[in-house]
Amino acid sequence: MEKLVVFLRQPILSKPFVAICVLLWSLVCPAIASATEASEIPRTADGRPDFNGIWQAINTANFNVEPHAADFGPLVATGAIGAIPAGLGIVVGGEIPYTEDARAQQQTNKANWLENDPLVKCYMPGVPRANYLPFPFQIVQSTKHIIMAYEFASASRIVYVDQPDFEAPILSWMGHNLARFEGDSLIIEVTDQVPDTWLDHAGNHHSDALRVTERYTHIGPNVIQYEATLEDSSVYTQPWTISFPLYRRLDENMQLLEFKCVEFTEELLYGHLRKQVSDDQ
Repeated sequence: MEKLVVFLRQPILSKPFVAICVLLWSLVCPAIASATEASEIPRTADGRPDFNGIWQAINTANFNVEPHAADFGPLVATGAIGAIPAGLGIVVGGEIPYTEDARAQQQTNKANWLENDPLVKCYMPGVPRANYLPFPFQIVQSTKHIIMAYEFASASRIVYVDQPDFEAPILSWMGHNLARFEGDSLIIEVTDQVPDTWLDHAGNHHSDALRVTERYTHIGPNVIQYEATLEDSSVYTQPWTISFPLYRRLDENMQLLEFKCVEFTEELLYGHLRKQVSDDQ
């Protein structure tokens, strides 16, 4: 034992040698970790990352994509059930870089959101809002197309993979979606959206010039890191980005259920057209 202690105390490793070992270890470890993570990513038969599944965001961005405190809801009668929960926001940097006029419009929208938010009327949510609604959505992936089906209002979009020359025929609620892969990330360029969609209940908005660049990247077999950069020079002073995780729904027999919200809005939209009955009848 004494000989072993003496041996361990010998300066057999010089400081330069130790420094080199530490440097090599710092280089090798991330490479090993990266290779391990890459091997855990689900992949399709052609080796591309596999995004098939049912996914859902867990945040309060649908109320406001910017950081916000808890607040009263629009209807006093709903009490705490209708109150707005606080949220850290999903905007990188915390604040949307609006032009002065566009920020003023956002504040006007927010003051009247229950009346004017297109989602209240069961209109399509648009992109990126569809991805952080409090509803699940399903991705069905093939080599040339990706289908995204949303539970809310049965909204959907067809994503065209590696077809950059395919032009949008018209503006639409869910936009024109062209995809490509960059390494293990799925990139979707979304253009030609109608200007009517909002980004949240807080009245954050855009014009028909909006370009959304989405990035889907696995950070585990059941988690996707979602990022989207929004560009619209008529509304924002510079491009800005949102970021949050999407979680795979692992519930037994998980499936999209129906939320055909038109029937819930008929009274709101068309109640004033009902034939009125006079008091003397």
